[in-house]
Amino acid sequence: MKIFSAKQIRAWDQFTISEQQITSASLMERAALACYTWLLNHDMTNRPIMVFCGKGNNGGDGLALVRILLNNNIPATAYILETGKPGTEDFQNNLQQLHHISTDIHFLQSDNFFPFIKTDSLVIDALFGTGLNKPLNGIARQLAIHINHSGATVISIDVPSGMFIDKSTRAHTAIQATHTLAFQQVKLAFMMPENYRYTGEFHLLPIGLSEKFETMERSRYELVNPELIRQISRPISKFAHKGERGHAAMVGGSFGMMGAAVLAAKGCLHSGVGKLTCHTPDCGYQVMQVSVPEAMCKITGEHFPGTFEHSDRYSGIGMGPGIGTNKKTKQLLMEILTTVTVPMVLDADALNLLAADSQLLHMLPAGTIITPHIGEFERLFGPAADDFERLETAIEKAATQQIYIILKGHYTAVITPGKMVYFNTTGNAGMAKAGMGDVLTGIIT
Repeated sequence: MKIFSAKQIRAWDQFTISEQQITSASLMERAALACYTWLLNHDMTNRPIMVFCGKGNNGGDGLALVRILLNNNIPATAYILETGKPGTEDFQNNLQQLHHISTDIHFLQSDNFFPFIKTDSLVIDALFGTGLNKPLNGIARQLAIHINHSGATVISIDVPSGMFIDKSTRAHTAIQATHTLAFQQVKLAFMMPENYRYTGEFHLLPIGLSEKFETMERSRYELVNPELIRQISRPISKFAHKGERGHAAMVGGSFGMMGAAVLAAKGCLHSGVGKLTCHTPDCGYQVMQVSVPEAMCKITGEHFPGTFEHSDRYSGIGMGPGIGTNKKTKQLLMEILTTVTVPMVLDADALNLLAADSQLLHMLPAGTIITPHIGEFERLFGPAADDFERLETAIEKAATQQIYIILKGHYTAVITPGKMVYFNTTGNAGMAKAGMGDVLTGIIT
């Protein structure tokens, strides 16, 4: 699933209107109806409903939702942020329709007009959408703060008001939603850790936007979904044998850190490799043989891995879990970087060694995969002001060095040398513990 910019989303709307020969008002009705259906399905309509609307098309969505709720005998009150400017044409049309069935419409001209919001209320945020291009200020900012302090459940339509979708909102005020009902696709901002306090849980609501546009429009950001996986997966033959499933090497472990190497080895074997040889120090030999009897072992040092016996039979190499960062380990990494010609995965202490010596970092062979978490990434490439800047740096570095960067997090970003970014959504907070990265190293290897 592609992730589009604000500009592309506007173009998608217009393309759909033209292709399907519908009006923008009809598209707005679809959006409002999708929100109404979600509210019903999630038992959200049995409490006071307060819908806060701006005067743009996002506000038009909100007014259409109020009308649909009232037509289905569900009480709802509309609050319109008065800016002194006329609303968009679709906003005005929806306001006129709402006037025919309700007088419970309030215009908020200053903070003196802000309603009291009970904690058991349902607040619908339809103030600003994806077209927002400047931070909230004045009465709009005051209203966002008022809603955030209410303690009520907040549902944002398409995007939390005040949150930019293509750049950081970190220094600004935005609605802090409990749920965000996003139309058709996720927004790039939803993938950023800094924005979770705004988006809450987001939900995708299809509204019938053109599939043709989605197919032909390019984006460097994609969401990993089952359709994408089906395109690239390679089923294993019924008659496969271990010799056809690859032979991996895993360089890992040191005195007191053999658990990391064991986890990486298990991750590798459980993910389907045919054979695995672990290059470990002598102090970890028994640990590895007992813990992972399927793996073969090469002893390459006493307390730390010492040398790497390269073999043409290896089809991939993983290095880093638990190896330490001493002088001998650094020499080992340099040896591997200059002699190995098969695909390579570097993590953990291998990344710490790279961060400590920029010469090593620039020796990475093309196609190398590195798997840093945010802390390791910043040690490698420097601190970032926000998540968007960090992602841009990762894209630049992956392209410059022709490597793959897997930036780990709740939505792990897989960044390719061709400047494509694939977000994986299958993570969960239960994975926030030591050893998960080691397992991932094994899986990728």
